[in-house]
Amino acid sequence: MILARVLGTVVATRKDPRLEGKKLLVVKPIDPSGKDESGYLVAVDTVSAGYKERVLVVSGSSARMAGGCKDCPVDTAIVGIVDSVEVG
Repeated sequence: MILARVLGTVVATRKDPRLEGKKLLVVKPIDPSGKDESGYLVAVDTVSAGYKERVLVVSGSSARMAGGCKDCPVDTAIVGIVDSVEVG
């Protein structure tokens, strides 16, 4: 799992028919303290996440098992909205 923050949306006028109706979001991986890590990801939103929310992201075969993503060409999916993070 990847901890990330939602930064924006992706609009695609043409895409695989199995992705029709699915919201694509740009997310930035973060560390547990909320500090940005390198890179960006585009993920299918399965939980109705909003701008700047902290989210849990899965990738690979786990993403294809997320709600509504079965048999879809996805590699990254948002599967949770994070309320708090405790380390220690």
